[in-house]
Amino acid sequence: MPIRKSEATWRGTLKEGKGTMKLASGLYEGPYTYSSRFEEAAGTNPEELVGAAHAGCFSMFLAALLTDKGYAPERVFTTASVHLGAGPTIKRIELDCEATVPGLDDAEFQAVADQAKANCPVSKALAAVPEVVLRARLLG
Repeated sequence: MPIRKSEATWRGTLKEGKGTMKLASGLYEGPYTYSSRFEEAAGTNPEELVGAAHAGCFSMFLAALLTDKGYAPERVFTTASVHLGAGPTIKRIELDCEATVPGLDDAEFQAVADQAKANCPVSKALAAVPEVVLRARLLG
């Protein structure tokens, strides 16, 4: 399996400094600051990138589980809301998922979505987060 890399550079003090985060693929490079992380300023932050990774991993893992069960998912859309609390620490992640999967009933969908939440690689890596909430909705 390939090894994936990302990098970050920070220059200056915590509140006055600034940094950049970059994916080794070159597909993303963006600035971050104290204000973009702990306030509402422009720029990204580590939690936003963690959320993107979690949403992407969950969606792909759910599609894999559904495929293994004989379903052909048309679309799996997931958002991840990452809540940063005192410490600072990630205190909660909310995964909101909508999926269109022909022939699948809601009870089985909920069970498979719960399995994806527990077992996608990013969920496992984030196991120390005190609360991960999943709201999964099967669309017609």
